[in-house]
Amino acid sequence: MSQPGADVHEPGGSAPPATPSVADVERISAHAEPVVRNLRITHCYHELSRALSALTGGSANWCTFAVWASKQVGRSIRQEDLEHALERLLESSPEVTAGVEFAVRGLRRAFPGRALDDAGRWVRRAVVATARLDAVGDATAKGNLKVFEEIAREFARFLAACADGSLDGDGIAEFCAALRPGEPPEGQRYLRQAFARYHLAMTTEDPKQRAELLLLANVEVGLHEQTRLQPEITAALEAPVVDPRELERRILDLLLPDNRVLRWLRLAVLTALGRRTPVRVASEQLADQTRALARRVVTRHVMTLALPGGELLHLGDDLPATFPPPLARLTHPELLALLGQVDPTPDSVLGTAARDWSDLPDRMHYIADMFRCHALRDDLLAPPFTAAQVVEITEGRRPPGLL
Repeated sequence: MSQPGADVHEPGGSAPPATPSVADVERISAHAEPVVRNLRITHCYHELSRALSALTGGSANWCTFAVWASKQVGRSIRQEDLEHALERLLESSPEVTAGVEFAVRGLRRAFPGRALDDAGRWVRRAVVATARLDAVGDATAKGNLKVFEEIAREFARFLAACADGSLDGDGIAEFCAALRPGEPPEGQRYLRQAFARYHLAMTTEDPKQRAELLLLANVEVGLHEQTRLQPEITAALEAPVVDPRELERRILDLLLPDNRVLRWLRLAVLTALGRRTPVRVASEQLADQTRALARRVVTRHVMTLALPGGELLHLGDDLPATFPPPLARLTHPELLALLGQVDPTPDSVLGTAARDWSDLPDRMHYIADMFRCHALRDDLLAPPFTAAQVVEITEGRRPPGLL
């Protein structure tokens, strides 16, 4: 098969989308550049989603939701939204404004007679640069790859087995036996069960039974995924750590690049005498203030999911949706048992708001109900990128105008 993205068709086109192979997943996983790799991962999820949906009556599967989650992760990897959001919060914070003014006064005292035009803007720039937003991007990129190279590989393997007929008879049992026994994060018991559900959903005539099987499979894959992602999610949320010494260095580098030797000599003398420079004092205050604001920005960013049509889900709010009729009242015993573990508010979206996204039970409550509410949405199967953007992505470039 050609690399995913070589044949792209919008909904309604005459030719079916390409189905990624295991080799395609491995090739995408091996791409070294995180931004392009994420774009390819997102598009590959779309192709896997469409291929499986065609076999299960057009409903959403786990890959369907992974498309939009991966696209959101891409925004974190590129850091653009994070930097802009932090800049806006810094501008609107009275405490930060006072801290910036304190830093500028300290600079004027430390370097009398030096023209420090527009010093406040440069201090703010140093603050954003020191907030370690790159570490947020690194953690989310690591999680994006970790999930894709494991779970997308199994979806590709499953779809290949469906295509060549090897899942007939005892084939699905053999397919699932290749997955590791045991609990996540290392065991793949939930993936074993999920692919057996997907296979059964392909042959089930009853729409309600099919919808419940797909929901059960989606939640099982989601529980495995989220358990595996726990370290990366925690790392992303805890990444913004502002070191006051690094902030002090950046402020001085930006404002006084031509006096480097004199600047560091003066600072070394003051430090040797045991004195905290005015800039250091201001940097310590700004570091504390920025750390809190940056973590608020990262949390808000991580807990936002953009869906088709410009719809934004704020994961800290209750889901603004209802269950579709086939899933309004559930009957499948294993589905009810699993939801009994992850959903403390049965048959209701009240209380789905996640208070702490680093808490696995908190986010699984939201995710399980999100899967249930949006299981039959046709627009989730829409491409995440235009055909022109996919050409750019396939050729290893970052398309302009990404959202």
